[in-house]
Amino acid sequence: MENKKFTTARFAPKFHLKKGDKVAVVAGSAKGKEGVITQIIADKNSAIVEGINLIKKHVKPTQNSQGGIVELEAPIHISNLMLIDPKSGKPTRVGRKQEDGKSVRYSKKTGEIIK
Repeated sequence: MENKKFTTARFAPKFHLKKGDKVAVVAGSAKGKEGVITQIIADKNSAIVEGINLIKKHVKPTQNSQGGIVELEAPIHISNLMLIDPKSGKPTRVGRKQEDGKSVRYSKKTGEIIK
């Protein structure tokens, strides 16, 4: 069998973060800022966080849009993000445990289950 990186849906990695989670940036130029994840990019192990890591992109005009300089959110590596605990409002590590036969995420700081 060949050595391949598994990027198919069957072998998709389990991240500690999901779309819609409120996260804090713990490293990089946006350190200390908080936002909500709008998209996860599994093959690059990164996420796009609303209002954080903004870049300016030059866009050509098309028939539908005018073009110009647009501000977009760039991806941030998942290792630089930490989930914000719903109970305490502080960044926390995330664990997984079995509950009713399903794997659920929980906050390591307070032990509370995360939706």
